[in-house]
Amino acid sequence: MYETADFKKGLRIMVEGNPYQIIDFQHVKPGKGNQFSRTKMRNLLTGSLLERTFKSGERFEVPNVENKEMTFL
Repeated sequence: MYETADFKKGLRIMVEGNPYQIIDFQHVKPGKGNQFSRTKMRNLLTGSLLERTFKSGERFEVPNVENKEMTFL
């Protein structure tokens, strides 16, 4: 399980049952209110971009994704 504090570029998380890869994120600490993270993510199945704001402390599942390095001849 990942939390918003674990966010970094390239991290893969499950959001609403779909695997996403974090492209960019910004951790925001406003003077009034709770902390939150603005994230830009790419859907690993469709390739579409999603911008979403998450509250601090939200948890996300680890997707079942394999990364293989290959050489094409």
